[in-house]
Amino acid sequence: MNNRQLTGMLIKRGIISLPELKNLENLATESGESIKDILLKENRLDENQLVDILSEQYNVPRINLNELDIDPNVISLLNPQFVSRYHVIPISRIGNTLTVAMVDPSNMNAQDDIKFLTDYNVEVVVASSTDIDAAIAKYYGASSVKANSKFGDITFDMEDLLKEVDSVQITEGDFEEGANLEDTIKDSGDAPVVRLVNMVLLDAIKKKASDIHVEPYEKSFRVRLRMDGVLYDTLHPPRHMMDAIIARFKVMANLDIAEKRVPQDGRIKIKIGREEAMDFRVSVCPVIFGEKVVLRLLDKSNLQLDMTKLGFFTDQLEIFKDAIHKPYGMVLVTGPTGSGKTTTLYSALSELNQTDVNISTAEDPVEFNLEGINQVAIREQVGLTFAAALRSFLRQDPDIIMVGEIRDFETGEIGVKAALTGHMVLSTLHTNDAPSTITRLLNMGIESFLVTSSLNCIVAQRLGRQICKKCKVELEVPKAELLKLGIKEEQIANGYQIYQGKGCEICNGTGYKGRIAFYEVLKMSDPVKDAILNGASSMELKELAIQLGMKTMRMSANLRLLEGVTSIAEVVRNTAPDE
Repeated sequence: MNNRQLTGMLIKRGIISLPELKNLENLATESGESIKDILLKENRLDENQLVDILSEQYNVPRINLNELDIDPNVISLLNPQFVSRYHVIPISRIGNTLTVAMVDPSNMNAQDDIKFLTDYNVEVVVASSTDIDAAIAKYYGASSVKANSKFGDITFDMEDLLKEVDSVQITEGDFEEGANLEDTIKDSGDAPVVRLVNMVLLDAIKKKASDIHVEPYEKSFRVRLRMDGVLYDTLHPPRHMMDAIIARFKVMANLDIAEKRVPQDGRIKIKIGREEAMDFRVSVCPVIFGEKVVLRLLDKSNLQLDMTKLGFFTDQLEIFKDAIHKPYGMVLVTGPTGSGKTTTLYSALSELNQTDVNISTAEDPVEFNLEGINQVAIREQVGLTFAAALRSFLRQDPDIIMVGEIRDFETGEIGVKAALTGHMVLSTLHTNDAPSTITRLLNMGIESFLVTSSLNCIVAQRLGRQICKKCKVELEVPKAELLKLGIKEEQIANGYQIYQGKGCEICNGTGYKGRIAFYEVLKMSDPVKDAILNGASSMELKELAIQLGMKTMRMSANLRLLEGVTSIAEVVRNTAPDE
């Protein structure tokens, strides 16, 4: 229950008066405690009153746990670490419904996790914190009360689970000979393996990771998560469990469990509680000590389609919007893998997606399904290449075409011709900055006059991590260090503040939470087009664009640094200095 709801109920019951409310709010702000905790500490509110308020507010029954004798089979449905972390206790099961006593009946995360763990529907009753502590001590042991999970957001107990997994002995075999194929399929369905794989997937979702790396080595086996663009070592399952765990991932992705010699690609779709289904794109690649599995999380709820929140500065956004809203032409987004190009393109498509236009996309693979847009998944093994899809689109009465990537001369030439014949074409390239994209197109064999006639603008980007707002602290940085980064004297003349994150539970101790794009937007103005036709190098084009007002990626990153959004380390890691 939020403070406003609670204070409303407290005033209604006469526990506090309206004039007292302001003083309590000030005290809560100063102490960092909630109004509820202050009132409980001052004995102005007792637990029974609080339970009554919660019961009334959420229309759930209240219960006295001291009067119950809970079935051990019900208790065993939730482990000690889980009940301690969420402050809950299972009390009965009837059919497919599990009744759980909670201190906070509004905690939907706990209810969803219980449903996920037990596969039962959840009904909630409310009990006092003291009663739940006593019940946890009674049924799970005194040491379980208020225990903290070492792994924070993970709803399973990792250490206990690994002990359980470690007790399952699996003989490693050679799949090519098929010696232990049946055993591996059987072992991949064993409860410890299934629970461990589920735990890894759930942990990645809760930590908002973008990728999961499952990696076998000669004497070890590890799981890493990519969070905010950086890989973190999170788990080392027993080496002898490697085949069973990888087999489990392959079974879930409908891949050939017996094939270990060639790469395979698939998808896993899982639903957790009431949340929207989560897609994982699965890639399995044979390496010298087994198979490496990489899973990309495709979370549509995290897809940012609002251009104003991607990281564009106002002048950059105006150029980009003007370019995509022209009746024809080409807009290119460049950057390395994982730099957010797809998100930028999807945000542009979302802006352009109206009932009076026909939009078709060719993607490898299709990451997110967008309503109202015709999306084609590239399948090169059957001849459906980017060039083939692009040719087909031109016979489909298109207005706007998005090509996932221009990889060769054929795709680039068709895209340019489409842009010149009345279509808006959006696509990506892998180049380091915006001016070098021109050089790349020319090197592909596309004539310079075609490039200048078709291109509207080029956007280059990188993703930098944002400093966690919860643990953000000021950092003393000498002025000389900022000047080395390329920040101008006049930008820091009136003083400056640089920040870093010290690490907290919100950011998993990293000091960073979320990412923001650093953009470089090159407008194809007449002077730039003239320079291209005169054979200017990418360095000369960059110097000209800066003179015309273009912000380089380093400039954009430096401005975010001075705004306190990112850190010096992220500026240096993601952008090259302007020479």
